[in-house]
Amino acid sequence: MDATHCLGRIRRKYRSLHMVMNERLRRQWAAAEARDLGWGGVTVVAQATGLSRTTITAGLRELDLPARQRAAEAARVRRSGGGRHPLIQTDAGLRAALEALIEPTTRGDPESPLRWTCKSLRRLAEELTGQHHPISPNSVAALLHEAGYSLQANRKTREGASHPDRNAQFEHINAWVRQFQERDQPAISVDTKKKELVGDFRNAGQEWRPQGQPQEVRVHDFLDKTLGKAIPYGVYDLLNNQGWVSVGIDHDTAQFATNSIRRWWREMGRRRFPRARQLLITADGGGSNGSRCRLWKVSLQILADDLGLQLQVCHFPPGTSKWNKIEHRLFSFITQNWRGRPLVSHEAIVSLIASTTTRTGLVVKAALDEEHYDTAIKIADAELARLRLTPLPFHGEWNYTLSPRR
Repeated sequence: MDATHCLGRIRRKYRSLHMVMNERLRRQWAAAEARDLGWGGVTVVAQATGLSRTTITAGLRELDLPARQRAAEAARVRRSGGGRHPLIQTDAGLRAALEALIEPTTRGDPESPLRWTCKSLRRLAEELTGQHHPISPNSVAALLHEAGYSLQANRKTREGASHPDRNAQFEHINAWVRQFQERDQPAISVDTKKKELVGDFRNAGQEWRPQGQPQEVRVHDFLDKTLGKAIPYGVYDLLNNQGWVSVGIDHDTAQFATNSIRRWWREMGRRRFPRARQLLITADGGGSNGSRCRLWKVSLQILADDLGLQLQVCHFPPGTSKWNKIEHRLFSFITQNWRGRPLVSHEAIVSLIASTTTRTGLVVKAALDEEHYDTAIKIADAELARLRLTPLPFHGEWNYTLSPRR
């Protein structure tokens, strides 16, 4: 009889009988089955029933006792006082001591010895034992589960101070997007994706490979000065579920951002919107396209002059960048597409971005931007005054238009 058949047979018998057997009968029945199987029987029965090998071995010893002794002990399941009592019963201060280590600032001593260390099960057990509460790491885990604790990671929920007009600005942006959609005028969401090191560096995530043959990458993530870094700046068409990404190699500046918008218009936008007279740009409040960045506004004016379009700009309030549509409609899918893949070259990055698709029909194009951008450009008041910039009545620092100068 093969092992699989034995396991199944014993498992079915155990499920039928274990509810009507006490501990003594259970281990003796398991021992009888193991003895009947012969060599390796204890292992097979342990796997089938979930009983420990120690329990089954104890049952074997009991089967070898004289019949009279077995009969005398059959009246009781275990000897008087047998069995280990729960630690909570034998050590009344154990639970309080454990909670004081877990949450020292709210439930216990703020000067706890584990205040600034990783609270692993081993460390907790060692500290409790040192406080005259002897306990094993496994018992610590059991107590924590009983008390309602579980392993949890940090959660990003705190955004800092919220601007009183935050929701009103969201509604303002949504109203403008709807208005542009109704008039078939282009509306885009723009932002810079996280900068990436170029080379055979570890990239988070997993991909299918032959078992035991993971792709080998560098141990340390230090910038390779030969390969440099990649700066993806994205433009997402809110009306058509299409994206453009310029992969920069130099610096993330306002000029780089507006050049990315210019390339999107030439490669994708103007064919989709042949009758466009305006362009709505929704952007974060900081970074290269920040609402207080003078170079951003000067670069936008040059863009408006080049394209012959009136630019309507709406910035998200401070601390709300995750509401920017490009984050979860474009960048998140790019990250999924290259997960587990080392970004070995700029060309590989461009190819991975351009091959990103979704079941909802996302189309992405990408290209390398090899221009070098100066980070020391200063904009004088006189140059700013020459812009055809018109602040809107509602939060003009966030909402404004830039009209072509010719």
